[in-house]
Amino acid sequence: MPKQKTRKCVAKRFKQTGTGKFRRNQANARHLMRKKSPKRRRRLGRQVEVKKADHERVRASAPYGL
Repeated sequence: MPKQKTRKCVAKRFKQTGTGKFRRNQANARHLMRKKSPKRRRRLGRQVEVKKADHERVRASAPYGL
């Protein structure tokens, strides 16, 4: 049976932690930053964990991990 391919959009957008969880960048951090508070800008710069509801879809798109 041939190997499965990793979806490249998933490989570029997500990182996998050592425990197998997935991390992602937050939305709304690209432009129009002047009107956002400094606290919000700092928070948007951090990565967050993928929700449990989406975890299986990300794992299926990256069959061998990232």
